[in-house]
Amino acid sequence: MFSLIIAGEAIFLLPFILMRVFKPVIRDAFVISDAQIGEAQALYGITAVFSYFFGGFIADKYEPRKLLTLSLILTALGGFWMTLIPTINGLKALYAFWGISTILLFWASLIKATRQWGNENNQGISFGLLDGGRGFFAATIALSGAGILTFFFPEKGVEITFENKVETLQYIIGSITAIVFLIALLVWIFIPKGKSKFENSKEFQFDFKKGFNLMKQKKVIYHSIIIFCAYCSYKLTGVYGTYAKDVWNYSLEEATYFAVLIQYIRPIAAISIGWIADKFVPSKIIIPSFSLLILASITLGFGLFNSLPIVLSFSTFILMALGTYSLRGLYFAIIEETKTPIQFTGTLVGIISVVGFTPDIFMSLFNGYMLGENPTVVEYQNLFSAFTIIPIIGLLATIGFRKVIKTTINQQIKH
Repeated sequence: MFSLIIAGEAIFLLPFILMRVFKPVIRDAFVISDAQIGEAQALYGITAVFSYFFGGFIADKYEPRKLLTLSLILTALGGFWMTLIPTINGLKALYAFWGISTILLFWASLIKATRQWGNENNQGISFGLLDGGRGFFAATIALSGAGILTFFFPEKGVEITFENKVETLQYIIGSITAIVFLIALLVWIFIPKGKSKFENSKEFQFDFKKGFNLMKQKKVIYHSIIIFCAYCSYKLTGVYGTYAKDVWNYSLEEATYFAVLIQYIRPIAAISIGWIADKFVPSKIIIPSFSLLILASITLGFGLFNSLPIVLSFSTFILMALGTYSLRGLYFAIIEETKTPIQFTGTLVGIISVVGFTPDIFMSLFNGYMLGENPTVVEYQNLFSAFTIIPIIGLLATIGFRKVIKTTINQQIKH
């Protein structure tokens, strides 16, 4: 499980965590805007959507050890290219490549292995540990990167030059790339060789017709929408650091440390909510998580705390992060509630991920174009108020999911 946790976040350090935590520096070093970053990440989303679908079938056929290792190596190779600080077109091509390297051979295999590690009564803690552990690892890497910022940037009062920013960013990207390569080696060594007992059994051979039939089921449709809304919330965390810089007038270092703090909320929320969910039912706990997001986004969107001390809007971001990361720890835990056979886990993950992770295509673009070139508090308010509709849809989808599951259980009892 430890190997799965480390691998599960290492694969996304370069395409996601790097941008989420160091976005203010990246904007300056690459001389690009939020909108251009959004365009690059949209290309990631497009290639990733296709990779999610076909990756589900691959995960049900090949052993995780080979798939995870190869995926990590390919992703790290992209990190070498990024250290050269390519043009915006080069960055776009890199993100399109990462959409394949991080998903096709990796994602469904990771989720399937996690489901098999747990049993039907502890899926909450299994996926809570996976996402919480990933979050702790990502936050620690980010904190180390923030330390590099502090080390290389001049003392306060001395101007930070363009060369300072580029050199520092190259050290950060290079360090993360080396870590990803190292973890690929660890995965190859520590993840057991060979397929699971389920895949070796003739009873569990994959049936394409049954796989495609999953798409038509209401519970799968609702599940996809839940992930979609939760992932939109996760993609929104990318603006927390820039908000601190643009609205609270934090320095680059202070904004980066705020983004790191938000990252550390992830393990706390995901693991504790996963444990709580196993005491009740995971889908029940998703309801208050979406409700918390609705409350926080309304507060920020309507600027309710703008004229009050920063600590209040700061606290609102903490609450929003708690809701977001709670959802991340739960949205795959509800697979067990659908009673999907274990041999179709990879396929199911591929199907729900095609819809669920489409925010990779548009959410960064949406954030970028809503904020514009030089965002003020007004642009951020517009962003958060428009976002409010997303957790509302997620809440309704969760209620629909629970209704379908209850109906299915009642029908089984009658028979």
